Amino acid sequence: MSEKRLELKSRIESRQARVGVIGLGYVGLPLALLFEESGFAVTGFDLDPHKPRALERGESYIRHIGKERVADAFKRGRIEATTAFDRLAECDAILVCVPTPLGRHREPDLSYVRQTADEIAKRLRPGQLVVLESTTYPGTTREELLPRFAARGLVCGKDVFVAFSPEREDPGNRSFNTQTIPKVVGGIDAESLEVAVALYQAAIQTVVPVSSPEVAEAAKILENVFRAVNIALANEMKLVLDQMGINVWEVIEAAKTKPFGFMPFYPGPGLGGHCIPLDPFYLTWKAAEHGTWARFIELAGEINTSMPQHVVERAARALNGHARSLKGSKVLVLGLSYKADIDDDRESPSFEIIERLRAAGAEVAYCDPYIPVARAGREHDIGLSSVPCTAEEFARHDILLVSTAHSDFRNALLYGGVKLVLDTRNLMAPLGFGAPGAPGPEVVRA
Repeated sequence: MSEKRLELKSRIESRQARVGVIGLGYVGLPLALLFEESGFAVTGFDLDPHKPRALERGESYIRHIGKERVADAFKRGRIEATTAFDRLAECDAILVCVPTPLGRHREPDLSYVRQTADEIAKRLRPGQLVVLESTTYPGTTREELLPRFAARGLVCGKDVFVAFSPEREDPGNRSFNTQTIPKVVGGIDAESLEVAVALYQAAIQTVVPVSSPEVAEAAKILENVFRAVNIALANEMKLVLDQMGINVWEVIEAAKTKPFGFMPFYPGPGLGGHCIPLDPFYLTWKAAEHGTWARFIELAGEINTSMPQHVVERAARALNGHARSLKGSKVLVLGLSYKADIDDDRESPSFEIIERLRAAGAEVAYCDPYIPVARAGREHDIGLSSVPCTAEEFARHDILLVSTAHSDFRNALLYGGVKLVLDTRNLMAPLGFGAPGAPGPEVVRA
């Protein structure tokens, strides 16, 4: 029986353990706050010096995580944030919440995971637990973390403990949060699993142990593949039914009255967020390494990634119906974030839509009350600021393109002077626009 395991478990159960969280973004920050609120001392780590400074001032840079929550946590004195990775040695448990993006050819980019594992390995000491939470393909924890730790002469299950527990954050979800979403945990060995489960049970209501990190890694991939494939189906149904003159949104509403065997998914302008546009390709890449081709997932990816181009083409046809070309037209894109009522713009299809509109010669602006200034990303830098969300501003444009269905846009008075709307989110119908003979702007579905 490992003496280090017993010591660490005892420190966790008595709330004497210090929890380190690497990456203070949409996943890491709520996790760090939850462990602090559960009575643990917490150290948050981030390469961006602006984040620790903001948090120490009691400010939140993520809109749905209120500044009051941050301020209260840092006033209590149990939590701190830093860029000093040497302080990893102080932590009893280290939770890794770093990005896992795709490369230029849709190959997994594990550079953040590898760099973080190297930083941990430099400071790793006996008696520590390391848990990877970043979404990745099955085998990453065992293949990337273990060799680096073993090179220090530390034996997993005896000296140190290693596990994988996928994040399941859903920004803006009012029904579930970090504490109430069940937590899947897979340890490299039985000792690692026991310690990791003890840690998460101290802060999260339901913990689901599984037999290995690979099972936990694959479970997260399956969750996101499930959504990506079904969204692709909804998008393809939209394309097919539009050609038949059938409203896909009405079809979905009718289908979801069935109390069994159906779950509604909705079409849109493309996929966004930190998981669904990326994670399925982690699995297809790993499958190819094993000589297996995930054709169904690849096809879904093709459909979903083609939607921004479809939206731009639809906008051109809609303007043609008003005797205008896309070139030279004023287009206002409503919404830059990837889903409604949050300030998260990661992988948002709005960026590609704006770039494609510009390439076609359109004069493009955007309106998003959650994102006043468009941030530069790994692939996009549109260099724009949001225009005001007013009827006067809306009326200045030749066409409005609804990309994100923010609640702020659900006000019929905003559209009094608008002539044409391209609606990818079914925002306009509930406002009374778009039906034959209805007053207001012409509404085109896309």
